[in-house]
Amino acid sequence: MANQHKHKQRVIRGIPDDLVEEVDTAARAAGSDRSAITRQLWEWYASRPGAELPKRPADKG
Repeated sequence: MANQHKHKQRVIRGIPDDLVEEVDTAARAAGSDRSAITRQLWEWYASRPGAELPKRPADKG
């Protein structure tokens, strides 16, 4: 199918739009994207072997 995604989509509810925008901006600044950051966080949280927290961009302050 033309509009079918390669991966099954997962929905996370209850995230405020402003937080999504901040995460997207920070992810781009770190050379990444929201999906990759989320996957890394999930792997780290589940204690998968070799999993590390994603890199964050430099502090804003």
